[in-house]
Amino acid sequence: MTSNILTITIGAILVNNFVLSKFLGICPFLGVSKKIKTALGMSGAVVFVMTLASLVTSLIYKYILSKTFVVAGTEINLTFLKILVFIVVIAALVQLVEIILQKFSPPLYQALGIFLPLITTNCAVLGAAELSVQAGHGVIESTIFGFCSALGFALALILFSSLREKLDLAQVPAPLQGTAIGLITAGILAMVFMGFSGLV
Repeated sequence: MTSNILTITIGAILVNNFVLSKFLGICPFLGVSKKIKTALGMSGAVVFVMTLASLVTSLIYKYILSKTFVVAGTEINLTFLKILVFIVVIAALVQLVEIILQKFSPPLYQALGIFLPLITTNCAVLGAAELSVQAGHGVIESTIFGFCSALGFALALILFSSLREKLDLAQVPAPLQGTAIGLITAGILAMVFMGFSGLV
């Protein structure tokens, strides 16, 4: 059990990093990575949402969606509702995060702007829930996988935002300024993370 959890942890954070290896969640990764402060706020929100979403979706899948019900002599399997249910759960959790941030941290809420509701459609959050189901993880493993995947997302986001802050002070050639140098930097960062392949 311990070795399995260690494999899930290292795999989710470094080897199969959602942003830099699987290329999921690129929109908030590029949009909120200009300042470390907003990157930290977004990372905290994603860790909260992805961990809770992984826990709740794994419970719903295990105890409701994966079961076969008999209605009027007909067997009904609800597995086909999996993606729809997962999206509804994620949307509800994002609304919860929005309300909390608006109440307790209005500056961070303003800084995150449109990217906070985008967590709802962030394919990394949905991907964590779906990959847990495909891997046959239990509730605890799914929750750990979701948490560690979110930590991997946060690691990539914070690294990238710190690099972009340094790039603001560098003399970048005019044709490469802005998004262009950001994408080049993200590509180099992704190649760095390829060095972790083979760890698990």
